[in-house]
Amino acid sequence: MKKLALSLFFIALATTIFAQGEEPYEFKEIKHLPATPVKSQDRTGTCWAFSSASFLESEALRMGKGETNLSEMFVVRHIYRQKIENYVRRQGTTRFSEGGLAHDLLNAVQAFGVIPESVYPGRKDPNKPYDHSQLEKDLKTMCDGFVELGKAGKLPLDWLSKVDSALDEEFGPVPTTFTVDGTVFTPTSYRDYLGIKPDDYVTVTSYTHHPFYSTFILEVPDNWSNGTFYNLPINELMRCLNHSLEQGYTVEWDADVSNMGFSAGNGLAIVPEKDWKDRSVADRKNAFKTWEPEMPVSQEYRQQMFDSQVTTDDHLMHIVGMLDEAHSGDYYEVKNSWGEISDLKGFVRVSENYMRLNTISFTVHKSALPADIVQRLGIPGPAMRGPVMRSGSTQSTKNLRKQPTDLKVSPARIQPRIEKVQPNAPAEKSDN
Repeated sequence: MKKLALSLFFIALATTIFAQGEEPYEFKEIKHLPATPVKSQDRTGTCWAFSSASFLESEALRMGKGETNLSEMFVVRHIYRQKIENYVRRQGTTRFSEGGLAHDLLNAVQAFGVIPESVYPGRKDPNKPYDHSQLEKDLKTMCDGFVELGKAGKLPLDWLSKVDSALDEEFGPVPTTFTVDGTVFTPTSYRDYLGIKPDDYVTVTSYTHHPFYSTFILEVPDNWSNGTFYNLPINELMRCLNHSLEQGYTVEWDADVSNMGFSAGNGLAIVPEKDWKDRSVADRKNAFKTWEPEMPVSQEYRQQMFDSQVTTDDHLMHIVGMLDEAHSGDYYEVKNSWGEISDLKGFVRVSENYMRLNTISFTVHKSALPADIVQRLGIPGPAMRGPVMRSGSTQSTKNLRKQPTDLKVSPARIQPRIEKVQPNAPAEKSDN
């Protein structure tokens, strides 16, 4: 009888352990901020434009301007022209690609304004998906031709007019005026009507190869325009994210998604303890279906992953909310630009650990940042005067729930290099 009781005990224990290993993720919404519908960048590397336009659309909603649908291609067209001029004037020694960063859109909005997508769809057939695969090749060929002519002293004075003609052929001529709800606007007056002031936004990051609480030009390939970033310790960076969302401001997110922990098809992003290469076929198939423990992420580990180019700048998205997961705690609701894929219709739930490890930068409104950080960074302009918190403390999603301090990670966890595998990524993803 005693043996039978022991047998039943161990069977029950094994069943409990198995059940614990098969528990689903359980999410509770903490904060959901207004956002416009999910779009698809299709076969383009213009996530920077789609995510940043979505970010500005949420800003217009926050400021009471109603729902807008901004033309990403209006900005993309202007940025292509700037990239071409930059490439040719630098004699082909700089980067030319579809990729970019959030400040590229903000710079274009500052210089050229914004236009509704209904006015400027930016493609020959609005009923067909975007596809810049051939356009990028053609523009690159054109650029290289201009570079060769320049080296030979034969670059024609009207070479930029030829660029404009090529861009008009692909995107369509840019209208100088348009009408919205009976009012005639120019692109810049429409920007001003929406209340968008590009100078009100800053980009923050966290890397130890530059001093904290300073600014620097981040060394990633898509920073072709030499945008400046404010540098903070990782805990402070996360505090900025949480504070922004809690104050009602969405956040533009530049991140690495080409890793084992990101699955757009499952709408989940985590930093799993078990490496992808150590998983069986069955384990890989069941990944992201049930909860699993995550690796802790320290400032040191984050930096090592960036320096070894495991964490790379390859996709931008839009953070619109906060969640609590029953097993893990803080998660973030992220709007992607790959269409309404997964059961979440194009949104991804991203763990705090994933944010800590794979964030390249956040772009936020100045007024969304904690007041003490604004002061210490010397950011000009007005800021929301919230409660001042000591440096190193964190404001979290659950009524100032304290976040853990950076945890030490054994250097052995860094090797071997994480395989750049992205399960369930859409085939159309390119560059960004």
